[in-house]
Amino acid sequence: MHPQDNRYPEYIADQIKKGTTTCALTCKDGVVLAADTRASAGLFIADRHVMKIQRVDRHLAMTIAGGVADAQNLVDTMRYNANIYRLQNKELMPVKSASRLCSNILFNQRYFPYYVQIIMAGYTKDEGSQINNIDLFGSLTTEKFISTGSGSPVAYGYLESEYKPNLSVDEAYKTAMHAIAAAIRRNAGTGDSINVVIIDEDGYRELSKEQKAEVGVVY
Repeated sequence: MHPQDNRYPEYIADQIKKGTTTCALTCKDGVVLAADTRASAGLFIADRHVMKIQRVDRHLAMTIAGGVADAQNLVDTMRYNANIYRLQNKELMPVKSASRLCSNILFNQRYFPYYVQIIMAGYTKDEGSQINNIDLFGSLTTEKFISTGSGSPVAYGYLESEYKPNLSVDEAYKTAMHAIAAAIRRNAGTGDSINVVIIDEDGYRELSKEQKAEVGVVY
């Protein structure tokens, strides 16, 4: 970095390019999240087995794209606050409240931002299924389906044509896997394998290798 270059955030963002693809879909009976497992640092593959879908509570999860350390810190903060809320109020933290809290944290850090893009997703009987997209400056939008990361333009191409609002979680996870698989084929920063998580009335659960193999996506 040149000593006279005071564009620190822009410089870092330009120099450290991260690759990933995550997506989330709302369903009539829950939410589905999927992500690849490759972590890259520029043109170097740093890790092939990263879990980019993180459990926050039994009804709530978040996907991470961007800087690993920033994302891990944010996940720890959200887990802490979700646990405190549950202990104090004897109920689960609403998905909307968790999303707003995450948005406020990122907004307050906007001058020295976390280099992350977050999908906050969850399911409760009161709120139903809900997913929110949160960028590094704290902007928050609620969508029916979302994709983030360097491979998201490819994933969106598949999701736009295949997503239907009345999908069940058992149908939606197959759509999510095919969207990530499309990104793996066309985006160099996305690759290796696919993780899938379902959140419904039974809580948070990860799909097994056998369940993912039945979809016919070879990764």
